[in-house]
Amino acid sequence: MKLLMLGGTEFAGRAITEDALDRGWEVTVFHRGHHAPSPGVRAVHGDRTEPGGLDGLATGEWDLVVDTWGGAPTAVRDSARLLRGRAGRYAYVSSRSVYAFPAPADQAEDGPLVEGSPDAASVAYAEDKRGGELAALDAFGEHALLVRAGLILGPYENVGRLPWWLNRTARGGPTLAPGPREMPLQYIDVRDLAQWTLDAAGAGRGGPYNVVSPVGHATMGSLLEACAAVTGGGAELRWTDPVRIEEAGVQPWTELPIWIPAGESHDYMFGGDVGKALAAGLKCRPVEETVADTWAWLTSLGGVPPQRPDRPAPGIDAEREAALLAL
Repeated sequence: MKLLMLGGTEFAGRAITEDALDRGWEVTVFHRGHHAPSPGVRAVHGDRTEPGGLDGLATGEWDLVVDTWGGAPTAVRDSARLLRGRAGRYAYVSSRSVYAFPAPADQAEDGPLVEGSPDAASVAYAEDKRGGELAALDAFGEHALLVRAGLILGPYENVGRLPWWLNRTARGGPTLAPGPREMPLQYIDVRDLAQWTLDAAGAGRGGPYNVVSPVGHATMGSLLEACAAVTGGGAELRWTDPVRIEEAGVQPWTELPIWIPAGESHDYMFGGDVGKALAAGLKCRPVEETVADTWAWLTSLGGVPPQRPDRPAPGIDAEREAALLAL
């Protein structure tokens, strides 16, 4: 198989690139040159947001293109149009954010979607991802695979959610643990996302799939307890009532990464129907493995993870946490 990876030097793109290399595929990585790609790939430099930025892809043929772009849909549109006729399939790593909010628990791929356009400038994340989906469909039709990922965790994370919890539990001591402990989570290990995407594309699958673990594959308890165990920092998890957290003005998701209290937002983020992807072979590794491997990667970097410049670093500061715990 010949893969053209659009991006491929960070997080999801890097995991997909490495999975393809492990399969013995021939991989071309098209990127801006800001980060080094995995050894063993053919690198082509270009910036899709600039005039002439796709010139490096004017020639060449591939069995599969994988695109993780999350900005203006026009970048997906122009790439897909250029590669139509020279690539067999186009897998676009989208997001479950394309579903209109609120969305009921157990919503499948046929749920209502946000508006989007392949010809739009960047609007907002959800609309941009939907526009990217439409761009892929316009160019590749039934040969376009729409990978609607949810929360992505694992090695190479450049958003900072799981790395923040790992570093926090590594510091030890009384640790604010947002409750309830049994709160179900739904996420995908980036390596499971990569494996499923390449398997599904190789099998000729097309259309939308919710690619995320089954509801309750992990809980806040199993996630944070795995973090505390693997870091060995002696973190004392103090499970705290969500009402108390909200009354203190602490922000879910940003100040307390991954956590969302019960309600519409939790159902939207952690309640999707993944039966279609499971039937198509999705397998999700245990949360303990995701946490342990992410910690091993993080420690190899001295505990300082990469951080996307367009995303603020998450996490509550120590003084604010201590005040909430009445320490």
